[in-house]
Amino acid sequence: MDLLRFATAGSVDDGKSTLIGRLLHDSKQIFEDQLAAVAASSRKRGHEGVDLALLTDGLRAEREQGITIDVAYRYFATPNRKFIIADTPGHAQYTRNMVTGASTADLAVVLVDATHGLREQSRRHAYVASLLGIRHVVLAVNKMDLVDWSEAVFDDVVAAFLEFSSSLELQVTPIPMSALRGDNVVDPSDEMPWYKGPALLAYLETVRLDDVAPSAKPGRFPIQWVVKPQPGSSESRDYAGSIASGVFAPGDDVVILPSGLRTRIASIATFDGPLDSAAAPRAIRMSFVDELDIGRGDLVAPAGARPEVTNSFDATVCWMDGAPLRAGARYLLKHTTRTTPVIVRELVHRTDVDTLASEPADTLDINEIGLVRLQSATDLALDPYREHRTTGSFILIDEATNATVGAGLVR
Repeated sequence: MDLLRFATAGSVDDGKSTLIGRLLHDSKQIFEDQLAAVAASSRKRGHEGVDLALLTDGLRAEREQGITIDVAYRYFATPNRKFIIADTPGHAQYTRNMVTGASTADLAVVLVDATHGLREQSRRHAYVASLLGIRHVVLAVNKMDLVDWSEAVFDDVVAAFLEFSSSLELQVTPIPMSALRGDNVVDPSDEMPWYKGPALLAYLETVRLDDVAPSAKPGRFPIQWVVKPQPGSSESRDYAGSIASGVFAPGDDVVILPSGLRTRIASIATFDGPLDSAAAPRAIRMSFVDELDIGRGDLVAPAGARPEVTNSFDATVCWMDGAPLRAGARYLLKHTTRTTPVIVRELVHRTDVDTLASEPADTLDINEIGLVRLQSATDLALDPYREHRTTGSFILIDEATNATVGAGLVR
């Protein structure tokens, strides 16, 4: 079975956690003791029935406030597919958490409360999903039971979302539902005979992503660890790490970046022994026919399909720190396995997530997104994020506190 990673997004109280709880409950993925614990928590909070949102809202602060703060991950499987769900926060001040949760997703489920229509956070999350390279979006129009299952209300929400997302290159699949009641979540609903499409789970089981598989992309192997032979041993020096994309095999002509040294692969092995070839995302040890100066942070790529090597580049940055980003500021930049000092040369513009317009700005405040021009102390081997998530992304780190302050996507 293949694996589908998807993230839920939308405004606060649109029903994201309830939707996941209903999805798990109706697909028989919850143990009896889990359900009993959630039922007890629901009674303590004064609910008449079982609050399925508590299956994902696990932090005490979240349960007390009735909101999702951190990203909650849940795993389940059906006979047709395995799934990893990231339940991301809806509040604007936790946009940075949504970026983290959706960064590895193949698909996003954006919820909209039918009683309120399209709101700021739904727009924000659709924009963030497009930035992160997510192309498939389910527009889950929730709480249809509160608008008398109205087709007109559903059509209005869909039209507003499609108008907003027309420039985001998203493939949108609208589904009307009631997460609280379970309509169109796992089982089709009898309340909306005008809707002829699939329920959410049926769609998730059958959707085919048009993204290129990591193994089909040009090879990228960031070196994480140098494995030195024991003194007096005849073994070669190996280089360990996980293949980010592509396929490598002994005899391949490769280039070591950023130095540009060329060589051939002598061997590839795992703990279980040598391999004839290895594909992403396998963890391997690799050796070369030449003795070269190679270390952690270097990148192995095919000689004929190398990324760009530069120390000056533009990137879209989501800012995650209380102290704003300003031109001239210095940080540490972590890209794959390499960490290097970097300076912010220019804040080109900030993006208004409501209108998608670019606007001049002197700073990026927490949860804001903008285009930034950076210069690193050492050369980096970069791909555009839209072509390669691993070599096209990075984080910015405060040198004084070691805190992650920003997430970047290479333009």
